[in-house]
Formats: sequence, structure tokens, C-alpha cells
Amino acid sequence: MPTYAIGDLQGCQHSLLRLLDEIRFDPAADRLWLVGDLVNRGPDSLAVLRFVKSLGNAAISVLGNHDLHLLALAEGFGRVHKGDTLDAILNAPDRDELLAWLRQQKLAWREGDWLMVHAGVLPDWTPDDTMQRAAEAEAMLQGAHYRDFFAQMYGNAPVAWDADMQGIERLRVIVNAFTRLRYCSAEGEMEFHHKGAPGTQPAGWLPWFEVPGRKSAAATIIIGHWSTLGLINRSDLIALDTGCLWGGRLSAVRLEDRQVFAVPCPMQLRHDRP
Repeated sequence: MPTYAIGDLQGCQHSLLRLLDEIRFDPAADRLWLVGDLVNRGPDSLAVLRFVKSLGNAAISVLGNHDLHLLALAEGFGRVHKGDTLDAILNAPDRDELLAWLRQQKLAWREGDWLMVHAGVLPDWTPDDTMQRAAEAEAMLQGAHYRDFFAQMYGNAPVAWDADMQGIERLRVIVNAFTRLRYCSAEGEMEFHHKGAPGTQPAGWLPWFEVPGRKSAAATIIIGHWSTLGLINRSDLIALDTGCLWGGRLSAVRLEDRQVFAVPCPMQLRHDRP
């Protein structure tokens, strides 16, 4: 049963189908791990949602920031961003079914030494901590009071984890780490403004996976989210956002042997990367 981890789709259904042809995907025998951001900015987010949902247990996806943005907009929270392409989902006849399915997806997925999140893991979190923090936020997202979370989800503060935090501040730090993290300080303070490749960041900030003493280093963490980072396939990190939306490639790694597969993607956006 091969498992293929695949980078951010963001509504690029045609590229996904080409990649699945490339790997000769068999939903009866293979599995897909999707790193989140299934939707938004690409041309066919509705088709992506319908297709991934139809795969059932053959596909596992974690939530990304664009997925949460869709869920918040559907509940009347947040604001539409330039470049959003979510109207087809919001106006679809099966909208409620698709959104209910999306809201049930995980923030983190772990099997053995593999750990998948959309963006990152705070340096002070072990793999066990990571799964416990994910379960806390998932309980709110999947529970009866999920609208209360979306009403207060947006915001950059607090910027660092404190085990004594409670309520929305605790949940916001957890969700921001899993879905927005790129750079942080050696002490684990998150920085949300710089999105360039490592080496371009202001002094004092590190890619989260380069923080000395990171407590999740024993796991192989699979991420997307960071298109300027490009493909990384090393013992402790697989980064899979290779900029499909920007005319790059849609990439997959077969976890059993680390073989990389990729297909070229047409340019969907022509302004600066987010």
C-alpha cells in the first residue's frame, strides 16, 4: 500500500489529476496524504473538494490556512481577500455537505515516525505534544460551538506558546502554528510577515525547522504552505509546496522510498506571492 504525500492543491484539479496519472494512483490500493490548502486561488476548488471527499479513506488531508478561511467565510466571519476563488463552493448545491466534511479534517496526522501538518510545529512541542495540541483545536472545530472559534480565529497574537493559556488565545496559537508558521525566534516566538526563502528573513528569525534543540526533530515532518521554500526531502523534513499555483510544479513524495514525482503547472496567479 504505497503512500504519496502531495503538496498544496489550492484548487488546481487538472494538475492533481495529471499527477495521479503520473504515479498511477489506485484508490483501492494506494493512499494520498494531502498537506492542506485544498482550496482557493486556483481555478477549480469545488472540483478538488468533491474529488478528495469522494476518495474516502484513500485520502487524508490536514487543514491549511486557506481551508480555514473558506470555513470562516461560510459562517460569515473574516473578509474576502483579493484573489479568492471560493464563490463556486459557497454557491454549490452540495455546499453544506462539503463544508461539513472539510471541518472534520485534522490539523495534524501521525503514523509511526511520520508527522504531517500544513505549515509547522513550534520548537518546544514534541510529536506527542503536537498531536495533543491538534486534538484540542480539532475538538472545537468539530464541536457544536465551532462558530465561536471562527468568530475569533483571525489575529497574530499571542505570538508564542504558553502552556497556561486558556480559551481562544490558546486555540489561536495552536491553529496559527499549524497553518501559518514559517519563521520563529529561537525561543519560539512566531513571525507572520516574512514569506521569502530562508536567507532573506530579518535578523533574529529562523525557519521553524532550523531552531536549535527543536523537540520534534526525531520525527519526519511533512509540510506544505511555503512555496518559496521549494522541495525539501531530508530525514527530518519533507516540504512539498513547489508553487503549482504560481506556474511551478505539483509534487509528491512516495513515503516508502522517498521517490519524488512532479508535474508542471500552468500559471494561475500573476501578482506577488502571498
